[in-house]
Amino acid sequence: MTARAVAFYLPQFFPIPENDEWWGPGFTEWTNVARARGLFPGHRQPHIPGELGFYDLRVAETRAAQAHLAAQHGVEAFAYWHYWFGGGETILERPFQEVLRSGAPDFKFCLAWANQSWTGAWHGAHGRVLREQRYLGREDEQAHFTSVLPAFRDERYLRVDERPVFYVFRPEELPDAARFVDHWQGLARAAGLPGLYLVAEVSDLVGAGPRYENHDADGFDAGVYMRLPARTDGLARLRMRALRKVLGGGPEIYRYEASASLPPSRRYLPCVYPNWDNTPRSGRRGLVLTGSHPDRFEKGVRAASQHLVTRSDQERLLWIKSWNEWAEGNHLEPDLEHGRRWLEAVRDGLAAGSGT
Repeated sequence: MTARAVAFYLPQFFPIPENDEWWGPGFTEWTNVARARGLFPGHRQPHIPGELGFYDLRVAETRAAQAHLAAQHGVEAFAYWHYWFGGGETILERPFQEVLRSGAPDFKFCLAWANQSWTGAWHGAHGRVLREQRYLGREDEQAHFTSVLPAFRDERYLRVDERPVFYVFRPEELPDAARFVDHWQGLARAAGLPGLYLVAEVSDLVGAGPRYENHDADGFDAGVYMRLPARTDGLARLRMRALRKVLGGGPEIYRYEASASLPPSRRYLPCVYPNWDNTPRSGRRGLVLTGSHPDRFEKGVRAASQHLVTRSDQERLLWIKSWNEWAEGNHLEPDLEHGRRWLEAVRDGLAAGSGT
């Protein structure tokens, strides 16, 4: 069976009062994307969207077009980033809530809880806390579960063996991850669900070692290994530092290497990246991968698909970061440089990885 491709989906492409206050009227993620500029010779910026244009996620036709493109190219579901800061405080919820209420598009989805404080580092203002992630105890956990239960009940919701998939971005920041897992599994069963398929992110972005390795012990059903597709060994770091000295500072620069993202063992689910360049957000404090290309990405998709062959058909979840993280340089949506080639790389890599 072909791996089940799930692409992370950022809802930051429409104006909200909070962003107007923090960054100026009309701010969306497109603001960062459009003003990006190359910071060193050969640095490809800005990345400009292709056939979908600079869209607004309040527009239903845009969401339908995204789902159509995804389905055409083998993406099974979107993992919508979901924000619950505690005490009922949410943000950017409108696009997903409209998808849920309207029943359209007819395309699978799940929720990925971005349980981390919002800081100005996202947009180059380091040290500024915009929204603090709070953990307020069992009653708040129950309120959170109740808020997402309608999504879990939706027939479009992504499931593994009938259990809705729920992704936790920073499990290491939960006060007691095992207690959270037990509590939510109990709430799910009490609500008439057969339980949840809870997924923990295992972050090892530059290969220094995972921030969290207890997903099995804490009761998560799976851990997703998150590692940038870059060689960051000692020699690569020396080259990066020498280059920064020549350039008089600037972002960290590494070479794109799709195989670097593969998990170190079959204990983990894989995540693949088409590219990474967060300088539209972080400027000279960012990190850039050079040499990315749809052909190289396709090889990564194929290898990640093959990594999943020992798992049951339902558990062959291949995570893709991301569908539309334009200001991080990772997107599957068509751009002016490569058109639909990022999407075609997913389709072809999945087919090759399954042997079809």
